[in-house]
Order: sequence, then structure tokens, then C-alpha cells
Amino acid sequence: MEHIIKIPVRMLAEYVYKTGSIESGFKTASSFTEGSRIHREIQKTYQEMDQSEVFLKTEIEFDNLLFIIEGRCDGLLFSGQIVTIDEIKSTSLPLESIAENSNPAHWAQAVCYGYMYLKEHHEEEIDIQLTYVHKTSGHKKIFKRTLTMEKLESSVNEMVAEFAPYARLQVEHKIKRDQSIKKLEFPFPRYRQGQRQLAGSVYKTIEEGRTLFANAPTGIGKTISTLFPAVKAIGEEQIQKLFYLTAKTTTRQTAEEAFSLMLKKGLEIRTVTITAKDKVCFTGEGKCSKDHCEFADGYYDRINGAVLDILRNEATLDRSCIEQYAKKHRVCPFEFSLDLAYAADAVICDYNYIFDPKVSLKRLFDDQKKKTVLLVDEAHNLVDRGRGMFSAAMDKTPFLHLKRQFKDKNQSLADKSKRLNNFFIQLRKQAGSSKTMEYKEPLEELNQLVAEFIEHAEKELLRGNEGQDLLLETYFVAQNWLRISKLFDERFNLYAEIEKNDVRIKQFCLDPSYLIKQAGKSFKSRIFFSATLHPMSYYRDMLGGDYEDYIALIPSPFSREQTDVKIQALSTRYNDRTRSITPIVKTMSDLVHNTPGNYLFFFPSYQYLNMVLEDWSISNEEIHTIIQGTGMDEDERASFLETFSADRQESLVGFAVLGGIFSEGIDLKGDRLNGVVVVGVGLPQIGYERDLIKKHFAGIGKNGYDYAYIFPGINKVLQAGGRLIRSESDTGRIVLIDDRYLHQKYQALLPDAWKNFTLLS
Repeated sequence: MEHIIKIPVRMLAEYVYKTGSIESGFKTASSFTEGSRIHREIQKTYQEMDQSEVFLKTEIEFDNLLFIIEGRCDGLLFSGQIVTIDEIKSTSLPLESIAENSNPAHWAQAVCYGYMYLKEHHEEEIDIQLTYVHKTSGHKKIFKRTLTMEKLESSVNEMVAEFAPYARLQVEHKIKRDQSIKKLEFPFPRYRQGQRQLAGSVYKTIEEGRTLFANAPTGIGKTISTLFPAVKAIGEEQIQKLFYLTAKTTTRQTAEEAFSLMLKKGLEIRTVTITAKDKVCFTGEGKCSKDHCEFADGYYDRINGAVLDILRNEATLDRSCIEQYAKKHRVCPFEFSLDLAYAADAVICDYNYIFDPKVSLKRLFDDQKKKTVLLVDEAHNLVDRGRGMFSAAMDKTPFLHLKRQFKDKNQSLADKSKRLNNFFIQLRKQAGSSKTMEYKEPLEELNQLVAEFIEHAEKELLRGNEGQDLLLETYFVAQNWLRISKLFDERFNLYAEIEKNDVRIKQFCLDPSYLIKQAGKSFKSRIFFSATLHPMSYYRDMLGGDYEDYIALIPSPFSREQTDVKIQALSTRYNDRTRSITPIVKTMSDLVHNTPGNYLFFFPSYQYLNMVLEDWSISNEEIHTIIQGTGMDEDERASFLETFSADRQESLVGFAVLGGIFSEGIDLKGDRLNGVVVVGVGLPQIGYERDLIKKHFAGIGKNGYDYAYIFPGINKVLQAGGRLIRSESDTGRIVLIDDRYLHQKYQALLPDAWKNFTLLS
């Protein structure tokens, strides 16, 4: 039986011919939109008979595989009897530095198109040319070759032969994978209450190519209930790939454990976990260039061998596995994980690889996205994460330093830095005594100055001189500013902040819903799930949902009797905090002394935590108390959690902050956690940006205060309380300390299991 391999021209050419080193510290390649603009400008200069964006396709049989190669050539030019394939490439490199053989992969693309054209038209010779266009000056440099059908056919066959081992590996894996999925059963003896309903909703959503918002209680096993039906959908050829997207390392580990369970049940599937560059970089510096790192030097000369080796021998490509093979083949572990993501069936990674315009997986083609599902875990986190991804800020100070640094080295760059510094000075003068200024429209003059700065910064960075760290950092900031300026609309706010001599200007994304929707819309299906998508109307709105999207509200499998809920009607508002300390400490002390065990106490801020901790430590010296610190590393976090042991002889109390690393995504089952105290209602700190959000949503007919403060706040409370009951046998106590919990609005936002509460006097 012949197996079909569909491959785009560019992917084939780059797989075979991409060589050299990683230079991700500074990439001279134009952005996709910039490259598209340049292509269009060149294509406008074509003659009347010429054609642009011509779709070409061919089929080649090799080693019992049928390769379908296809793509769109930039230009098909006609001059008398001579036909020319034009391959356009935009670049920031000086044109004089580009030689005819600088990039063999570019020639390989043009060769494929030339072959496909001649084969289709039964001709024997064609011209192929590379047109390099400088993205700033618009100047062109053209290389041209005349090639025969025999030469082109030989070249394309060589490419296919080079690609075939990888293709064969993928085909053989797919056969085994699909057979194993058909036999795969749910990896537990039975479904927990709610799991079958969630799994069924996920499968139906994928099958129909829809979007699902699922609110499923903590402890029912959401991870396996979403992964199992998605894996089944792969086996039924509904999809070819899944992304499991998370906000935290702990939830990535839960996904890895779910796959491990299915692998033990006979599943044959390849999973890749992408770990952040700063955590896996072998040098610890994160400087990806051949001069700084042996694993970046010659990376593309070794990567194909590394990929084939790991895929032949491993199924679970997690951090330790990737690092092992990266050292063996001397390749960058981070870039290795990205390359493996395109070959895997399942990718476990942070939200930003799909949603963040700075770092998303750019080589994921639209036809691949149409066969891919996004499983977005703890989706409530994506609202604020989205705001961060789609916002951009710049400060005055770096441009002042760059003006001085390059005054005698690069006058044009110093001048561009000076002009930006002067622009910030003008903003400061306009502000007068105000600390902030808002702008109704984008500052086009600023955007133009930033574009000019980028152009001159690129030229300087290309020289590769020492002492360019500040320039490189500012270059990336400027690039992000321009990138976001192209997204700027009525869902953004532009404001300047003045702090003494410094000025910061920010494009602040008030409502990320549209951009989240745009980033996900090319994928076949999107599953947003969390224990706290509540109120559902708010999260559906903020995550780019529509009224026709599916909603699953999974009831809690746990009884009310498992949770003893108490409310202490005490004001924890900012002005009342000092006098609240004594009654809070008494409540917490009584709880631990009357019912010894392991407890987590959550506070709305470190400041409030420390105020209570001071009194607590005096009156409860004998109780083992541990405190969440700021900026804890992974080892410190693990040590904090390991202290919560089920067989402790004496009580343990952990002081932590709401919305922090210990208030969600951690699993302390059974007697590892006996009680949770939540101080306050979790409201974000009142501030300028939160008030901008409030004003924006009020202006479009929503309840601005709810959207900016109450809904995000109560989510932190629900997450913290959700740490307690993780299984049908768990029991424990929750104490909510704030008089607002007795108000109707807050009561309506509490889970049903918490509404059967008693009041503390």
C-alpha cells in the first residue's frame, strides 16, 4: 500500500538545505507582514502577461511513499519563449553581503517550482531567479540560472530521498499510533462523576469543529477527561494533533502524567513538552549565537540527525529526554523542542506558543491548524495573560543611554535614539504636573520614529560588535511596540506615565477577547476549561466566545458534607486592615488548635500577609509555619509543598498569597491539606490600569466594576478554596474572612457546596 505524504515546498527545501547556526539573539529576517508587503510591491512591477502567487503541485513516488509537493511560487515571468520562476526574499542584510550561494534553501524552493512547472507543461528548460529585496531601501539583487528538466528532476528527487527517512518514520508511527488508539480504554477502572460528561462534550466539540467552554469542578480529573477524547479523535482521524496549553509548570506535569497513564495502557503516541528557554539553556545565558554557544553553532547541520534519533527511540519527549539527546547531538535544547513540536502528536506548552504574537509557532501552516485542537487548561488565566501578550511599553531611559553610547561610534543611530529621547521629553512637558496622560489615537509620529530606530539598530547589530546588550534589548522592545501598534484599536488604551525624569508609554490591551479569538480561529477546535470559569458569561466574553459556542457546566461530584464552610463577617478593606489583624489571628488560632492539621492561609497581598504573620508568630510559636516568599524558584516551591505531608504529627500552617503559585494548580490530596482560610474577596489592587478596564467595559454597556475587579477577584478565592477537596474521600474546612461574602452579589458567585455555611461570631 502506498502512503501519501503531503509536504509544502518550503518545508521540503528547508529540511534538506537549511544549514548553519542559530542566531536568535538578533534575527535579520523581516516579519511575515513586512515580507508579504515587499512581495506585493515586487509583484506589482511584473508585466501584463506575468503571473504571481501561482499554485503548483506534483506527485513523486519513492520507497513506497507517494509525495505530494505543493506551494505557490512568487512569480511566473514570460519573455518571448523564456519562462522564469521568480523567488522573492526580503532581507535586512546589506545586499553586498549576499552571494549567489548564500542560502541553498532559497534555490531549492525555486528548483521545486521550476520542476513542477516544466513537468506540467511538458517543456525542457526554464530560468529560475532569486530576487533579494532590502526591506528598508527597497533595492534589489537578482541571481538567475537556466536549468534543464533533467537537472531539476534530479535535484528534486535528491530532496525527496533526503526527506524520505523522516517521512517513513512518521508513516510507521502513525500506523502504530492509530491502531493503539482504537484499542485504548479509559485508563481508570471507572469514570468519576462528571468525567464522562466532560469527555463526551470534548469529543463532540472536536468532531464538529466547534468551541467549548467547560466549567468542571476541581478534583474530577479534568486533564484526563480532555486528553482522552482528544487522543480518541486523533485515532478516528478527526484531528492529527493536539496542543495542551497551560499557564503553570505544575499543570504541564499533570498533563505529562495523564499521557504516562495512557502509555501504560498501550497507547503509542509522541508527546513533546516545551520548556522555557531560560530554564533549559545549557550555558545559562540565553545568548543564541555561534560565538556564545557551541549548541547554537552549526545547529542546522546537526538537527535532522538529532530529530531522527530521538523519534526512533523515544515517545515521551519531556525536558530531561530532550536535554539528554540535545547534549548527545550538540544542539540547543530549546530550539530542539520547537523543531520536535512540529513532528509530535501532542504538544504540552505554555499559552504563549499559540497566542503570543512574539513567540508563537510560526511554522504551523494553516492546513495543519485545521487538523489540530487546542486544549486550554485553567483558561481563566488566559484573560490577564492575554492582556500582557497584546500590550507593549517603552521607556525613555534606554534611548538616552543609547544616544550617549553611540555618539562617537554611530552618528545616525545616536541621532535616532536622540529623537526618541526628545519625544519622551516632550511628553513629559505636555503632562505638566500630571502623573499620567491618555491619548485617544495612536501616536503616528512616535511609531515612525520607532521604525527608523529599528532600521538603524539593525545595521549596527549586523556588525556584531561587543557591548550591544542594551541596543539588542531596546531593539526587541521597539519591535514589539511596532508589532502591537498594528493591532491597536478601540480595545486598547494608550497612556504615558511620568516618574521623575523617566517617562513610560504603554499600549495597554483592555480587552484581549478579539485577539485571543483571532489567534485560535484557524484551529479545528478550541476547548477552554477550568474549575472556575464562573460566571460563564464573563469568561466566554473575555476569551472571544460566541453565543453559538458550546458550554458544559459539570456539577460537582462532591457532597456538601465534605466541606465545612464558615464565614467571618469582618471588614478586610484597606483602611480597616490594621484593626482586623487581632480577630483574624484569633480565628486562625482557634481553627488550628481545635482541629489540628495542615492548613493554607491566603491573603490578598504580601503586605497584609506580613502584618498578620507578625501577630501570629507571637501567639503561635509552637505551630510550624512556612511562608510563601517572593520570587521562589522551583526547588523552593517544591520544598514548600513537600512539607504538607499526610503523616505529620503536629500541625502545619502555610502563609500564601491569593492568585499566587500555591493558590491554584497544586494537588494536596487527603490529609496533606485539612483546611483553607481566605482573607478578603481577592479583588485586584485598585490602580490606574484596573480603572481603565472598568471605564472601558462600562463604556460598552457592561458592569465595569465587575469586569475589572469582582470577577477576577472571586476567581482567586474559588481557586484557593479548590485546593481542599480533591477526591470523594477528602474532607476539610474553609473559612472565608470578609463581610462581603454575606452580600447577595458575592453569595451568587460562590459554589453551591459553600453556601451551606455557618457564621463565626
